[in-house]
Amino acid sequence: MAEQLAGLADDRALLGRTSTAERVADILRSRIAEGYFPPGTRLSEDSIGGALGVSRNTLREAFRLLTHERLLVHELNRGVFVRVLTVDDVEDIYRTRALVECAVVRGLDEPPYALDGLAGAVAEGERAVREGDWKTLGTANIHFHRELVALAGSERTDELMRSVFAELRLAFHVVDDPRRLHEPYLARNQQILQALVAGERDRAEELLAVYLGDSLERVVEVYRRRVGEEGAGAG
Repeated sequence: MAEQLAGLADDRALLGRTSTAERVADILRSRIAEGYFPPGTRLSEDSIGGALGVSRNTLREAFRLLTHERLLVHELNRGVFVRVLTVDDVEDIYRTRALVECAVVRGLDEPPYALDGLAGAVAEGERAVREGDWKTLGTANIHFHRELVALAGSERTDELMRSVFAELRLAFHVVDDPRRLHEPYLARNQQILQALVAGERDRAEELLAVYLGDSLERVVEVYRRRVGEEGAGAG
């Protein structure tokens, strides 16, 4: 926890003079998505509030916002915890991803497309593979899909999917072999990028739909083994 709190202290400057619960929630959401607070972690009001330099009331409001987004759960007489997903949660996350991500690609205008963000995420993944950093590879994969969604140019869609991707990361945290989970999808990211560079929107959508179906199957298989329906039901 000390390392996580030190990271939050670095984020304190982001709050500036107009700290709000929404901005605190943004910071905590990002930290959860990046893996600083794994599922089941109890979030201490005193420690986190002290690290960020915010009041207890502000922090509680931020916790409430993230509970509404299903990233946190409040347990009576125990406190606030990072949520542990159920298998049903994971399946629903992927249904949402398929609906939104495929629709984004299908709705693209005529090429060329603004693909710098996608290319950057692929390069991030390639660096992670060279360094054998599989957790960072998982993050790069999420960045790829976040940049894909951003092609829609919709703030509302970005906001919706930001919390969906944060929830997805909660599922990734319980995986015992992140290399096996994430490495095969770097090549698929490259294929989707290449299709979009070539202006082949329909091909990119087809690749993406198969990608998400295969990823769902793999994640659920691993997640069910590691957590299981009964164990994951807590929170």
